[in-house]
Amino acid sequence: MHGSVVNAELTWNAQKPLAERFEIVAPNRRGFPPGPDVERVDFEDEAIWLEQFLEPETHVVGHSYGGVISLLAASRRAELVRSLTVIEPPAFGIARGRPGVDEFIERIDRHWSEGPRDPGEFLRGFLALVGSSTPVGEFTPELLQGARTLMVERSPAEAVFPFEELAAVPFPKLVVSGAHHAAFDAVCDVLEERLYAERAVLPGAGHSVQRLGEQFNEVLTRFVERAEGQDSEKPDATSSA
Repeated sequence: MHGSVVNAELTWNAQKPLAERFEIVAPNRRGFPPGPDVERVDFEDEAIWLEQFLEPETHVVGHSYGGVISLLAASRRAELVRSLTVIEPPAFGIARGRPGVDEFIERIDRHWSEGPRDPGEFLRGFLALVGSSTPVGEFTPELLQGARTLMVERSPAEAVFPFEELAAVPFPKLVVSGAHHAAFDAVCDVLEERLYAERAVLPGAGHSVQRLGEQFNEVLTRFVERAEGQDSEKPDATSSA
């Protein structure tokens, strides 16, 4: 499940080699090319929308806002999930009080309330805030549509997760971060701790860790293969990938 700004094809372009080993289902969220604009985006509604793509034994992978959606969808339909991987979900509300988080929430909120109303300039400021590696030298029609959708997204800092229930379900979880931003690190720390999740830290691509390509793909492949091979048991402790 892709995040904000760009659609599934651009988000997961570096994961195309994985199609030789796995069936990849990468839907475009509503509001992203080639679909039409939308008036509002809410992660709770998106989680319900995602359920149509879940089949028994699905390995769910979500980046950024798509990670928030994936966490909610996996908690709603845990019986269909074989594993869950999230890449820097911006669920900053779960990490309030940790270093760098509250100040960053204020900066993000200020960008939404006081930032430029021009989609291109709004996008440029947003990408600088989150440390994305998405190229913005040329504002293509597709990027501008992604910017318009971004501007009507409900703040992911408002997301609330059923941590106890999600930690108790037997499928393994992997949390991936890029070691580039204290607030994203803090969110991933909380998810690692509260979901008994494995953790992978892969620097070099900022917020878009999957753009590392082979390095990320190897970590994801090993995790998925372990999930396929193991008995469904809750991990005793967290580990690093």
